[in-house]
Amino acid sequence: MPGYRIKLERIAIAGADDLVIQSLLDRQQFADPLGAAAAQGISSAAWPMFGLLWPSGAQLAARMALHPVVIGARVLEIGCGLALASLVGHRRGNDMTASDCHPLTAGFLLENLRLNALPPMKYRRGHWGMQETDADGDVHGMYDLVIGSDLLYERDAKGLLAAFIGRHTNPAAEVWIVDPDRGNRPAFNRQMADEGFGMCEERLDQLATAEHVAYRGRLLTYRRTRG
Repeated sequence: MPGYRIKLERIAIAGADDLVIQSLLDRQQFADPLGAAAAQGISSAAWPMFGLLWPSGAQLAARMALHPVVIGARVLEIGCGLALASLVGHRRGNDMTASDCHPLTAGFLLENLRLNALPPMKYRRGHWGMQETDADGDVHGMYDLVIGSDLLYERDAKGLLAAFIGRHTNPAAEVWIVDPDRGNRPAFNRQMADEGFGMCEERLDQLATAEHVAYRGRLLTYRRTRG
């Protein structure tokens, strides 16, 4: 027994075929017997967050369903959790790399690839709050598109997330962050500006439907304005 309970759901994604997703049963799940998550700075309260489906993740997945596939372009999802957007992009033929710092993310990704009969996809450990290494399993190199959802839930006074993005983006790269109107957004925008990025935003508000919950939030798109 893994020490936590799971469930399987068929998830409807706007603009894409459904995905069958294995997730944690609820946010009460916790199992870190060897302290692997604690070693990454993940508290017991934060432990289950990687394994839950979030509305902002569904919004990002829907946006990836519309993104044209560009041959040779590399796409990185940061803080991917269940990697819904990465799965959508991978199925469409994008060169996707999913990344997270939770020790169980890679295993859940492998299972969700299997459940949807998808070929292997690249996965890397990505932790902007800890020192990067040259280990093969860590995020390295530059990407043409960096995406993420609901990443601004904690105050980041040192601008570690923006610096991480800056290190892994090509000069002509875009960055997409779907944010459910978190209070840390203005500070993050300033930090991204310090990294040389300009920003435009798009409201993503939608009413509840039979297949989708109501949502209030925005897509933040960043492009470099200086090197």
